[in-house]
Amino acid sequence: MQHRKVTSKRERPPRKRRPGLLALAVLALTLPFGAARASVQEGVVSWYGEQFHERPTASGELFDANAMTMAHPTLPFGTKVKVTNLRNGRSVVVRVNDRGPFVGTRIADVSAAAAASLGMLRRGLARARIEILGHD
Repeated sequence: MQHRKVTSKRERPPRKRRPGLLALAVLALTLPFGAARASVQEGVVSWYGEQFHERPTASGELFDANAMTMAHPTLPFGTKVKVTNLRNGRSVVVRVNDRGPFVGTRIADVSAAAAASLGMLRRGLARARIEILGHD
């Protein structure tokens, strides 16, 4: 005759926990920040120029429409970025020195000089890829 040992709930081995709501909440909160730091983004890029020339940027330096600079909503100031116009394949390296754009779903604003190099002055907007190269 075999005797079975009766175990109480306290003596049972702990259950393996599956990721639940807490894990999903953490993931949901970190995704937007991770996306902002992604090394490559694609979307609509616009340009800004003469009306802002020699006015202060968000970084404190004066805007120069003839410099290779860019406004981005979240990238740190001084970040070097390669911008490629997906329509014609032209690329330029710019430095983030301002915040913006704050219009629709645009991902960046480039200076007039950068826009000319990208071949987007006439249209004003371009579907582009931006790739983070590093920091000054």
